[in-house]
Amino acid sequence: MTVLRRSAWVLLLAGPVLGAWALLAGPQVVRAEAVPDRPAAVAADSSGPGGFAELFVTAYLEAEEGETLAAFLPGAKSAAVSAGARGQAVEQVAAVRVRALSEGYWAVTVAARVRPAKTPAAKATATDPGAADPGAAERGAGLRYFRVPVRSGPAGELTAVSLPAEVGAPPAGPTPVLSYGQGAVPSKADPGVRTLEGFFSSYLAGGGEVDRYMPPGSTLTPIVPAPYAAARLERVAEYGTNVPGAAFPEGAQIPEGTRRRLLVDVTAADHVGVERALTYAVALKARDGRWEVEAVEAAPLLAAGSGATDKRSE
Repeated sequence: MTVLRRSAWVLLLAGPVLGAWALLAGPQVVRAEAVPDRPAAVAADSSGPGGFAELFVTAYLEAEEGETLAAFLPGAKSAAVSAGARGQAVEQVAAVRVRALSEGYWAVTVAARVRPAKTPAAKATATDPGAADPGAAERGAGLRYFRVPVRSGPAGELTAVSLPAEVGAPPAGPTPVLSYGQGAVPSKADPGVRTLEGFFSSYLAGGGEVDRYMPPGSTLTPIVPAPYAAARLERVAEYGTNVPGAAFPEGAQIPEGTRRRLLVDVTAADHVGVERALTYAVALKARDGRWEVEAVEAAPLLAAGSGATDKRSE
């Protein structure tokens, strides 16, 4: 009974103290600042409306008289092409710009590489005047651009708001400035160049084990089967210098852990002799007195103010 009585007195006396401590240590109340009016939030992932618009434009261009586009444009009774019209063939299509207009509403610009459909030659008629001019269809071929308004429904379903509008090509962006020095023909005196030569010969042309040019534990996946028969270095540019490899001549001691970041132009020849130019951003790291390919980077380094590109390997 004495113990219970003492405990009760302790709780009674401690109550005000604990209450004051809770007020002082409790979470701060943050006042919400006024937010200026802004457009509605938009979805960050544009792959859905972009892919939908690609399918819609393909169906629209390849449609023939009497075909319907209702799967994309609710209520559309036909493809709205002239009588006797023949559909065009779409060889390639890609959404090149997805602009969010509001929540769940986008304007998608689609590029389509179009060629005339292969149809038997026909005589000119009142309903098909283009048949008398074989070059008319060719003039409608090539790369064309269409803008499609796409809306998302309550359950996330996508629909077109109207038929596509043909538009001009989007303006080209500014030329990016890379954060490397001047490119140069690779020097055989640079031990890093020899590492790169062996690496790309193995990576692209199957000329040996890629692992021998990389540090232990590397996660780079080789290309299997090798798509090329040979690969050679054409030019090398290095971050921080205009003379690639000048600080690391042959025979010089390389401090352990030293890193280099390079932009490498490679020419690869396939098994029938066709050559293709490729460019890689590569990070080298010194280990045990030699250079190893630390990473094939996801993208070249951009100059300051052009955007951040410092996430390393693929």
